[in-house]
Amino acid sequence: MTAPRLAVVTIVRDRHAHLAGQVLGLRDQDRSPDSYVVVAIDDPAAHDVVRELAPAEWDVRTPVTHLRQGRLPLSAARNLGAATAVSAGAEHLVFLDVDCIPSPTLVRRYGEVLADAPGGGGPRVACGDVAYEPPPSAPGAGAGAGADGRPRHHPARPPLPASAIRAVDDVSLFWSLSFAVTARDFTRVGGFDEDYLGYGAEDTDFGQRLARSGGQLLFVGGAGAVHQYHPSPSPPVQHVADIVVNANVFADKWGWWPMQTWLEQFRDRGLVHRRLDGRWETNDGAAPGPDGPGAAPAPLEGAARGQATSRTTSTLPRVALE
Repeated sequence: MTAPRLAVVTIVRDRHAHLAGQVLGLRDQDRSPDSYVVVAIDDPAAHDVVRELAPAEWDVRTPVTHLRQGRLPLSAARNLGAATAVSAGAEHLVFLDVDCIPSPTLVRRYGEVLADAPGGGGPRVACGDVAYEPPPSAPGAGAGAGADGRPRHHPARPPLPASAIRAVDDVSLFWSLSFAVTARDFTRVGGFDEDYLGYGAEDTDFGQRLARSGGQLLFVGGAGAVHQYHPSPSPPVQHVADIVVNANVFADKWGWWPMQTWLEQFRDRGLVHRRLDGRWETNDGAAPGPDGPGAAPAPLEGAARGQATSRTTSTLPRVALE
């Protein structure tokens, strides 16, 4: 029986060295993707990187999209990548952040998990573990190695044995760095909400859409990736305007606040404040995001402080994953 066609989808703007690392990782797979979709956001040179490094026999698709209101349309770009993959005949979709280098078994393992999914029930989304490459200046660093010779894992996303699959109740632990879904289930979830522009909350929103559709989040072993290092301050002050706007969009829709620790840290630094209606706003007067239908949400101090929480229960620690 022929395996369903599988496409790897990534979106890129400027990170060409990281994109090259991903292409080389895909060349080293024990099962090659049937299509490789690279969505460039106002970055035509990214496609030159792929054409130079991808084997001639690969089916490479290179859609383009553009900044919206000067901001990265991450949700729309992922949706475009999915649509392009499906038009190329893909039944299985693997999404990789451009910073991620896949382990040699990632494509095969994701394909196995999706092929074994039961026919009935709600949508299923599989997430492999991602380990973070340390700064190049770290002791023992180099070739993705940490001080102990290994990349570090996020505490909420421990590595699993290669054959393991773990169902996760807390859908807020979904992140888009590395995940796989059938084309049918991506449609059932509704894809990514394109109301989010720039950095923050679109992942948490996708997890809520998955839960609303009766779906299930799975952590899977054997589909690991290494996130290539790039500097990023904590909290991510370079994204403060996007985070404020997107947090308000999310709260209007779902009734609770994502990224709450970051918002509070921004407030403590004098970058943002709470309005009387409970919404967040930047202190430079930037708009707090489009008002949703009806009244703005009340301040949600009952939500777990600082965590990307959901209304579901989990035995895993609640850690902001945006």
